[in-house]
Amino acid sequence: MSEPVDIATLTFEQALAELEQIVARLESGQAPLEASIAMYERGAALKAHCETRLEAARLRVEKIVVGAGGAPGVEPAEFN
Repeated sequence: MSEPVDIATLTFEQALAELEQIVARLESGQAPLEASIAMYERGAALKAHCETRLEAARLRVEKIVVGAGGAPGVEPAEFN
């Protein structure tokens, strides 16, 4: 089995897809206990990553403003 990809490099969609796979494997009940714990830990990290990405997207959307003359514009969001 190959090393798991660094979660920080995953897009929201990639992280969500992997999280869905983990949930399906855990729900099947077929994995040994130690493997289930490792999957659960990775799933928790993927969930946190997805939540961070969603919050960043929400902040970007909030930065959308109406510019001079009524034309929509975008202010860059600052993410720390």
